[in-house]
Amino acid sequence: MKARKAVLLALNLALTVAVTAPAFAQGGPPPSEPVAAPAEPGAIALYGDKTPGSAASEQWIKFMGRDLAVRNVTRPTITPVLPDPAKATGAAVVVAPGGAFMMLAMDHEGWNVARALADRGIAAFVLKYRLNPTPKDDGEAGKFMGAALQSELGHPMTGELLGKSSAPADGKAAVAWVRAHATQYGIDPARVGMIGFSAGAMTTRRVGLDADTPSRPAFLGYIYGPQDAEPVPADAPPMFDAIALDDSLFPSKGFPIAQAYLAAKRPVEIHGYQRGDHGFGLGVPGTTTTLLIDQFTAWLSMQGFLTRKDSK
Repeated sequence: MKARKAVLLALNLALTVAVTAPAFAQGGPPPSEPVAAPAEPGAIALYGDKTPGSAASEQWIKFMGRDLAVRNVTRPTITPVLPDPAKATGAAVVVAPGGAFMMLAMDHEGWNVARALADRGIAAFVLKYRLNPTPKDDGEAGKFMGAALQSELGHPMTGELLGKSSAPADGKAAVAWVRAHATQYGIDPARVGMIGFSAGAMTTRRVGLDADTPSRPAFLGYIYGPQDAEPVPADAPPMFDAIALDDSLFPSKGFPIAQAYLAAKRPVEIHGYQRGDHGFGLGVPGTTTTLLIDQFTAWLSMQGFLTRKDSK
């Protein structure tokens, strides 16, 4: 029973929302509540008239009366969050929320992140990618997701949750979509990157490193993703890699993926926060994880991605 609670707690951290499962009844996180789907002004069908699925499949919840999350997404969308033109740098980032490929933490790791980037002059595009299906009932969904996650602890990059997901395909399409509409949004198509959190980080990694990606992002923000190594292409995009060293979902293995980057002679920066656990989003108060977006922005500036072509 203790092991089961630990797995479900890890799931809660991974999704950044509490699932209404019986294991949370004694002293666990407060349950989420089902809510009507938000309006999502500005959301654009990712594949235009060919976009699959329907918004009717979606099930939305609100965590602690504050953060919206969604399950059973079958219709992918992309939502622009733009900076004040006076501050715009011409750089853009596709934002991929996490949720174990079974849920999306749309506020915590999506819209909130996009607004923070826009405040710093970076155009952000929140990707609501397709998810692996879960039971309609919230309680049953909690059990289902807990079991699915438990089966993949220790090997998330090679597990079925990622393997069966449409997230990497939607991520590739999102980067291509932003580049295709760069003029419309005042963006330099050569400075379109991607940042992802947890499952969104894994999605970002696949979009950036898969050899068959025709339009790799210019840079990658890899936020509390698994640190497992894999071969890094000679033309891999620069990577900003951040994780808390007390991450309870992806326990510390060091930084093998960063070491693989170094072996490939590709730019990489590592931030290993002392505390923050999994799912810290824009930061846990009282920890250095609150510096994440400013550090990511400073890194982008150091790489030259925030310098406009017309700058002198």
